[in-house]
Amino acid sequence: MEAAYVSHGTNIDKGENARLSSFVGAIAVADLVKTTLGPKGLDKILQKVDPQDQSIAVTNDGATILRQVPVDNAAAKILVEIAKVQDEQVGDGTTSVAVLCGELLREAEQLINQRIHPQTVCEGWRLARGVAVQTLEQMAEQATTVQDTDNGDVIRQHLLQFASTTLSSKLLSFEKQHFSELAVSAVLRLKGSNNLEHIQVLKKAGGSLRDSYLESGFLLDKTPGVGQPVKVKNAKILIANTSMDTDKIKIYGSRVKVDSLDKVASIEAHEKQKMRNKVQQILAHKDSSDEGAPMNCFINRQLIYNLPESMFAAAGVMAIEHADFDGVERLAAVLGGDVVSTFDTPEAVTLGKCDVIEQVMIGEDKVLRFGGCQTGEACSIVLRGSSSHVLEEAERSLHDALSILISTVKEPRTVYGGGCCEIAMAAAIDKAAAETPGKKALAMEAFARALRQIPAIVADNGGYDAAELVTQLRAQHASGKTEMGLDMYQGTIGNMKELGVRESFTSKHQSLLSASEAAEMILRVDDIIQAAPRRREEYGM
Repeated sequence: MEAAYVSHGTNIDKGENARLSSFVGAIAVADLVKTTLGPKGLDKILQKVDPQDQSIAVTNDGATILRQVPVDNAAAKILVEIAKVQDEQVGDGTTSVAVLCGELLREAEQLINQRIHPQTVCEGWRLARGVAVQTLEQMAEQATTVQDTDNGDVIRQHLLQFASTTLSSKLLSFEKQHFSELAVSAVLRLKGSNNLEHIQVLKKAGGSLRDSYLESGFLLDKTPGVGQPVKVKNAKILIANTSMDTDKIKIYGSRVKVDSLDKVASIEAHEKQKMRNKVQQILAHKDSSDEGAPMNCFINRQLIYNLPESMFAAAGVMAIEHADFDGVERLAAVLGGDVVSTFDTPEAVTLGKCDVIEQVMIGEDKVLRFGGCQTGEACSIVLRGSSSHVLEEAERSLHDALSILISTVKEPRTVYGGGCCEIAMAAAIDKAAAETPGKKALAMEAFARALRQIPAIVADNGGYDAAELVTQLRAQHASGKTEMGLDMYQGTIGNMKELGVRESFTSKHQSLLSASEAAEMILRVDDIIQAAPRRREEYGM
């Protein structure tokens, strides 16, 4: 029937076919990342099939896996999107949100087969979600924040527990204590500013993960120009994004004709004079806040050619070329300076400042260290590892830990991990479902079963008897021991408070809301319309 009013190339799936397609696609994506969940989760190898690029990545980060795996199913793309949002907003819980959404849809499929209308299921889910959020807020504890300066040891201990819990499911799990110390030390240096731009992660192949360390100050993987000073004290730094090669005629196909070599030499001399004038304008910059101290370090995002490099060397100025865009922006934030492109008004430019710029060795490589930056919270974490794949996964793991620590500083409420929250929320929903009349109660019970699947999957990934552990955990919670969770290293039930297994309330809250809302959105679909792009002829062109 649709063929009568839709254009050629448009496909429409209706009713059960559309719903089944959505369920199958979303559940398949959830099953793809399910085995990476928890401290004993396994990794995935992602290999590109492009003939020009066959690089691989080894990771168990849910957002990374879903971002790199191309999916064609519409519902599957929704799961990929919520994992991306979770990664951007919180930094952790990307796998959990996809798996929970998949389990909700798996339960919904059974309810639909029992002839329960999708709107009834959605209504029951909303009631269950309200009960779950209320239970989660009741379980949340107020953590000591960075602003409580009188309790430095307590702050550090709490943040170490968050970082350790996050890193337990990552590549760094075997060195989680060491990397937890690095992450917490870096975040505490921020002193509540919560600006991750001030924490740089520098990857250097060689050594082992244990050799990674925290460097106070800012590291730049560059070297000064030839004949320039390699150490500058009381540095006044001009950060720029400008062309430092000879000016070129930027008109495609342009050509300059001359009738003698003297005129060629004249053109070259004029170009050199323009560059000399530009360098003199750069050298004229001074720090008005320090009795007009001259600029003694120039950092440019673009290349610096031989002539300006020699002029900077003659003036005793350190010049650093080809600092990437992220490096330039981060340097400007850390050093408190402006990024400039023109140099006509030196009095309006704020120079960056630091106590010392010096070369330091990392393995066999030389890098520049900016010590005593104007924003004292700046620091660099140097990652060492046996290969580029190990370093990339270590960087992703450390980013998750840093992000969760920053979100904890913003929202200091915490909850216990190890499946403790999921079991408690499921128990509260079951109790509320028993008091709810109608078919909505069946949807609420399905929501509770989906929540209980999270600890079951975690236990299953560790090679333990999931049914035994989850039933024991339910019994402990029913007897009032609401701090009990899964001890994945012993394969038993343990006290999460004593084990120090804590998670961010923000991460758990965000994953619960995102997963349930995405599952509800997919469940409400009854038609899938695949339309080809309109051809230009249809617009009368």
